[in-house]
Amino acid sequence: MKSKEELAAEQAAFWNGPGGQGWLASYHQRIERSVADLGRDVLSAAAARPGEHVIDVGCGMGGTTAELARAIGPTGHVLGVDISEPLIERARSHRVDNATFVVGDAVTYPFKAATYDLVFSRFGVMFFGDPVAAFKNLRHALKPTGRLVFLCWRTPQENPWGLVPLRAAAPFLPPIPRPGPEDPGQYSFGDRARVERILTEAGFGTPDIKPIDRPIWMGSTAAEVAENTGRFGPLARAFADAGPAAIEKAKAAIAEVLAPHQGSDGVMLPGACWLVSAGKG
Repeated sequence: MKSKEELAAEQAAFWNGPGGQGWLASYHQRIERSVADLGRDVLSAAAARPGEHVIDVGCGMGGTTAELARAIGPTGHVLGVDISEPLIERARSHRVDNATFVVGDAVTYPFKAATYDLVFSRFGVMFFGDPVAAFKNLRHALKPTGRLVFLCWRTPQENPWGLVPLRAAAPFLPPIPRPGPEDPGQYSFGDRARVERILTEAGFGTPDIKPIDRPIWMGSTAAEVAENTGRFGPLARAFADAGPAAIEKAKAAIAEVLAPHQGSDGVMLPGACWLVSAGKG
């Protein structure tokens, strides 16, 4: 079993290397559009108010940070934090007047104590090497009346948008490692009981955890989705270790399995998340 430090180092290396580059390459084409409705759900739940001070955890290229900055206005401030230097560089290029972007790990970043009204994240909390330590540090940054609101994916089985292409391609690719139940990863917060345990151990009040189900837009056509699949996510790592013939077979299998899900709005498959909120406790 890997240590928490080893897991954190792996995440930092990935998001400052192929993960960050893959996100940059795919961002405007698919990722942001695919989670647009879910983003509105979590921003609405966060209800950032004028004058508030906010931390945006795993802010990526700063899209949610900019939305939060608009909500809090010129008297408020958003601190966008991400472990990926490439993504933070892109976020800084947007020049949001009432936001600051920093490269940092939520476990160790020196947040000012009792300063923030809201800790927010859209799909940024599932990659902590030591989630309890990270949430303890974030809780330390909140004012006594502060709140935590984040969105995370549920289990792979509840997210066909991710599982269906993976299963179609798997027979043609090298084995794809399965993360352990406590390892960081896209679906690491899928177990509701684990989310509750982590937040309770970190000192937060009893969390409110609600299921959110939305169709996920994957691309305009099944062929387009298949072509772009290897740019980011679990299949990108598998494609990197596979030969050209195997990759073409995998892409063909993905296109075939997604074809029935292609409609006038593109390729859509179900997605499932937890919307989590908690007081400082």
